[in-house]
Parts: sequence; C-alpha cells; structure tokens
Amino acid sequence: MTRVMVVEDDENLLVGVAATLQAAGLEVQTATSIAAAHDALATGGQDCVVFDRMLPDGDAIGYVHLRRREGWGTPVLFLTARDAPADRVAGFEHGGDDYLVKPFSSAELTARVLNLCRRPGGRPSVLRYGDLEMDCARREVRRAEILLSLTGKEFAVLEYLLTQAEQLVTRTDLLEHCWESEADPMSNVVDAVVKRLRRKLGGPELIHTVHGRGFQLGAR
Repeated sequence: MTRVMVVEDDENLLVGVAATLQAAGLEVQTATSIAAAHDALATGGQDCVVFDRMLPDGDAIGYVHLRRREGWGTPVLFLTARDAPADRVAGFEHGGDDYLVKPFSSAELTARVLNLCRRPGGRPSVLRYGDLEMDCARREVRRAEILLSLTGKEFAVLEYLLTQAEQLVTRTDLLEHCWESEADPMSNVVDAVVKRLRRKLGGPELIHTVHGRGFQLGAR
C-alpha cells in the first residue's frame, strides 16, 4: 500500500488531512514535529511526505534541505499558510516537490499527493544518455559511475529531460510535467532547478539552453 507521512502540529488539521488521504486509499503516518518525523522517516517506506512548514522545532524547509544534501529522495509537499512568491520559490529551492497554500480543498490535496506518489507507467526503469544513468526504481542517478545527490524536483526535471533526450523541452513543458500544478510560467523556479542540475552533473555540459525557447539534454 502507498504510504504517506503527514507532519503537522495543528491537531485538528492533522486529523483532517490524515482522514482525507486515508479515504483515497493511502496508508498514513503522522507526526507533530520535525524530530518525531525524523525518527519515523528513519524506518523508510514512505512514498511522499506532507510537511507543514512552521513546526514547533523549526521551519521544515531547513530540515528538507539538509536531508536532500544527504541524498534523501522521497517526494515532499509543503503545506503552509505562507503564500508569498518568495516563500514558494524557497520551498522548491530547498528540496520541495510541490507547495500547497492553506486553506486548500481536500480534492486538490489528494490529487497532488497521489501525483507525487505514483510513478509514470510505460517507461524503462533505467534511463541512460552517454555516461549518465538514472535508475527510476531506486531513484539513483550516476554520472561516470559517481552517485549524485539530487532533490526530488531535480530528479523529476532530469528524468523528463532524459525521456526527451536531444529534443527541445520548453519551460512550460517542465512546469506541466514536473510540477503538475499551476506554477507561474514567468517565475524562475525552472531555471533555478536546471542551474543546480548543471552544477551537480559537472562537465562536459549535458543540459543546454536554447535561447528564448527552453532546454535540450544532449548533442546540439
């Protein structure tokens, strides 16, 4: 069964979110602090984590950022009342895969969580281009046999670029396939993720910018 962890310190909201996701057929774990979530996450097996940002022991984006640097790849949805564009960008830049602002509808929450949990069908479990290899099942990426540490959003963007290798991919394409929400096409979230990917992939450069149009992975 698909397992989701919900980390929220508001007891009424926690109970409501858990009930909503359980009604969708998901197994739900709960925690009310970063420390409690960390202990539960140590056992593994979660397909997605829903984090309230402001918790009793800190801002969850700091915790997620540190875990991403360690190679933790579980998809994360931030659930928060902080709705400024800068807050959304910070959520994505620190390792979040989606960002939902309170108040929200149960249907939208369920759709976003299910989207993060499921793997697209019909794709090979391992994608390769040159010395770059992505194991989709294990969520591992290697270049020249060196294991890379990617955030969930970096993994999703690279996965889509690999499936479209040597073809033009627009920023709108990436927003639609990797964010699966109404992200602002004029924001810089796509460019920020691609910039980090380039740095982590190293040389020779694999992801090229097609001026005014988008990106292309591979030969030009």
